[in-house]
Amino acid sequence: MATMKIKKGDMVKVIAGKDKDKEGKVIAVNKKKNTVLVEGINMVTKHAKPSMRNQQGGIIHQEAPVDLSNVMYLHKGTPTRVGFKMDGDKKVRFAKKTGEVID
Repeated sequence: MATMKIKKGDMVKVIAGKDKDKEGKVIAVNKKKNTVLVEGINMVTKHAKPSMRNQQGGIIHQEAPVDLSNVMYLHKGTPTRVGFKMDGDKKVRFAKKTGEVID
């Protein structure tokens, strides 16, 4: 399986869909389904029954997964594609727009 270009904690910009042009931090990444969960993006309403975890129950607003192809990595506030290169004997991510190493 190929390495994911976006990781948990990255800042991303939505480039397609109902939340286009919004920005947020990645909460979770699902490699199998190729989706990401972004803070404050793709909010959905769920109706929850009262349970031990949620005593009150009721209507809950939460983030739904967004397809990986609909988000773009933000490097210093600018959307950019992400590439991989070898830095000595270590594989690192880099911003294709600037050529700078991300991590």
